[in-house]
Amino acid sequence: MAILSESTLCDLPATTLQALICSGSISPTDLVRACLNRVASINPAVNAVVVLDTDGALDAAHHAEQALRDGRPVGALHGIPVLVKDTDDVAGMRTTYGSRLFAHHIPLQDLGAVNRLRKAGAIILGKTNTPEWAAGGNTRNPVYGATGNPFNPLYSAAGSSGGSAVALACGMAPLATGSDTGGSLRNPAAFNGIVGFRPSSGLVANERRVHGWSNFSTNGPMARTVADTALMLSVMASDDPCDPLAYSIPDEPIRAVPGRYIPLPTVDTGRLRMAYTEDFGFAPTERHVRRVFTTRVDALASLFASAEQAHPDCTGADFAFAVIRSSLFLATHGARYRNNPESLGTNIRENIQEGHAYTLEDYANAATIQTRISRSFVAFFKTRDLLISPAVTISPHPWREAYPAQIDGTPTRSYYHWLAMAYAATLAGCPAISIPMGVDEAGFPFGLQIVGPRGGDARLLAIAAAIETTFAGTPALCRPIPDLDALSTMPALSDSPGFRDDV
Repeated sequence: MAILSESTLCDLPATTLQALICSGSISPTDLVRACLNRVASINPAVNAVVVLDTDGALDAAHHAEQALRDGRPVGALHGIPVLVKDTDDVAGMRTTYGSRLFAHHIPLQDLGAVNRLRKAGAIILGKTNTPEWAAGGNTRNPVYGATGNPFNPLYSAAGSSGGSAVALACGMAPLATGSDTGGSLRNPAAFNGIVGFRPSSGLVANERRVHGWSNFSTNGPMARTVADTALMLSVMASDDPCDPLAYSIPDEPIRAVPGRYIPLPTVDTGRLRMAYTEDFGFAPTERHVRRVFTTRVDALASLFASAEQAHPDCTGADFAFAVIRSSLFLATHGARYRNNPESLGTNIRENIQEGHAYTLEDYANAATIQTRISRSFVAFFKTRDLLISPAVTISPHPWREAYPAQIDGTPTRSYYHWLAMAYAATLAGCPAISIPMGVDEAGFPFGLQIVGPRGGDARLLAIAAAIETTFAGTPALCRPIPDLDALSTMPALSDSPGFRDDV
């Protein structure tokens, strides 16, 4: 058996680790121990992992080794440690949703997507931090406190999958789960220099989504490479009659076919038509983000057959997103608010109050706007193959600021207005990925968002992989790595003022 250092094991891609495990070159136990030790060393400075199942993970690793010794068939993620966002139920593991109401909650069964990861051989290492009920773009809650950006722990990791993104950036695990309504997979990926993929609506089934017919919220994979993201998606994708958007009429499954994503299809980028936009025509975007994005467009343009500045018609996107999003808060938290409003954090209460202010006519108009935007994206992609933009409208701000009150002097209209770059794709139901492309002018990771037509997930991932490969050897344009040595000697983030303040 080859001897690899713990540091090397923590930083290898899941695809490489999978091959090493199956060949007997490394053991799942050694890999799990390496990840646990990385968490112990780095996590105090960033507070990304909030629950660790040390005994359960080591026990699962021993069973994974025995399966290999016995020559039993193994799954696509056999022996690979995975961290799970604290909004996803894991049987027998404390799952709080970032809420004081559920501070001691231990689910009896896994979320379906988590169960699919287990069945593929993944080892559930623990849980990652999230805002209360995943509401917001800043990972803070009253149960576990704030999560810090690994490039400066006093700055935001974004959200709501901030804990997963930070853990991945720091090598605490090779894969992690996330979810996305208005960019909760993509924004943290961009802020922390990793890959976050929002799949097409219905691709990753979720049997517990409160509004089953709404395409707003979806689970998805997070990783450090596009290939790892595709590998994880191949396991998470599923047909499930309990999720209306994932229900299939055919007898044979159409989503849960791993061969659609691994290996990814080959694409010739030189034959593809690229469009690019700084703001989708409506997203308030910092000037320096626009400047950095322009340099990335210049670097990318020669890879494609054409590069055109254009975007779908997103008129009314802010209104549609605000109204439909509010309806989800009412459906999820309305009864709790009526019974005991003080049991919910300030942010959740304000979202519910916003929902109460809208009328049924507002909702009808919002749904009409969303339909028009979705069809605008369909028409747009008839003459273009991909659309790129900045992944986020801003550079990270200190996490003590709940959200940016203004962007370049212009007041934001809500705490989620700065997420507008991401929620254009949400409204359209299109797949969208954030990949790291160097750093911005402040030295934080810069994320590039790539959007494709609905249902074109495998092709979009293949395009992202081609871009990633092209710039892998270019220091200014590849994935930035946080200074782990510095993080390991920093004081605990929990000692910072405001660590557990209500948001």
